[in-house]
Amino acid sequence: MSPEEHTTLRIESLDVRDFRSYERFSLNGLGGLTLLIGRNGVGKTNLLEAIALMTSTQSFRHGQISQLVREGAAESRIAVRLTDGNRRLDTELLLEPGKRRYLVNGKMKKIQDVQGVLPAVSFTPDDLELAKGSSSIKRNALDSLGMQLSSSYYVVHRDYEKVLRYKNRLLKDEAPQPMIESINETLITCGSQLHCYRISLAERLFPLVARNYERILGEEGGALRNETFAGVYQPSWMHLANATLGPGDEVPVLSREEVKEQLARALEGQAAQEASRKRSLVGPHNDKLALFLGGRDVAYFASQGQQRSLVLAWKLAEVDLVFESLGVYPVLLLDDVMSELDATRRDMLVRFVNDEMQTFITATDLSNFNESLLSRADIHQLS
Repeated sequence: MSPEEHTTLRIESLDVRDFRSYERFSLNGLGGLTLLIGRNGVGKTNLLEAIALMTSTQSFRHGQISQLVREGAAESRIAVRLTDGNRRLDTELLLEPGKRRYLVNGKMKKIQDVQGVLPAVSFTPDDLELAKGSSSIKRNALDSLGMQLSSSYYVVHRDYEKVLRYKNRLLKDEAPQPMIESINETLITCGSQLHCYRISLAERLFPLVARNYERILGEEGGALRNETFAGVYQPSWMHLANATLGPGDEVPVLSREEVKEQLARALEGQAAQEASRKRSLVGPHNDKLALFLGGRDVAYFASQGQQRSLVLAWKLAEVDLVFESLGVYPVLLLDDVMSELDATRRDMLVRFVNDEMQTFITATDLSNFNESLLSRADIHQLS
């Protein structure tokens, strides 16, 4: 579905059945801003997760499907009604252990057909690990965004993960080298495409992160400090060869054929190591991604405040990139992050929440919200 066809789609209602802690729960007449308020453990995050599954088609918790089905139930059902005022899309997700099925207006749809219809950006306390956590967290963040922007990205990522799991199983079982080399050919094909998608996405996202970080820094009165942001993406074939990259270095942009050559060369050179360690070392799954402020690695040298500002800048950049790419604002899902941010960062995030972007926020109470936001919010107390 093209951006022009769904520029004003919003969630009008949400209905969950046997999902996580809920036997049955509904929200109707949803507007632009919804606050879900309740004590810890009441199920606020479960509702945001349900919305994420119906928009991005991904859970920000990355749980197994069996964990999504309420204990004692055979299956879960999530339903949302999307509307732009003229047309309506009734979307359902049926979850059974090991299987999920999407339906739109009663017709079965592939996951890639649902992604991008109404994209979403989520911000949870776990996302603070983007700044100080491992490269896998940053890679997952890029992939989660990319799969919403392009169905091709989703297909390539899915195919690569399947090939990688199969190769790791062969290595664990000490399969003959000719069999490993055969699967490497498929890994190179999928891996080179995923690498190109990732690099292209990072090149678009990082300048937006830098711009938003400068805005946040200005709000904090620190615009004169040397805190220029830089992101560095290092392919596996570089760091496995002991090459190190700093914030001023650039990874050369390679064609897909050149990436294939690099992967093939690295796979040949790392064959003995992979056999010895019984796991795949070469490919996008082992690429490194580092973030820098003022030339210093954020994971090791940034203060807690700097890390929080950078993650906020990253999330705002995701929203910017969705709008630039698709011409629509994503649904914004904020799960208990207000208590994690100080007053300055909270105020900036609240100002970013505009009437064009449908937003859902969870919190234990209303103390961290100003009157301006509360006056335009639908508030639901959960118990």
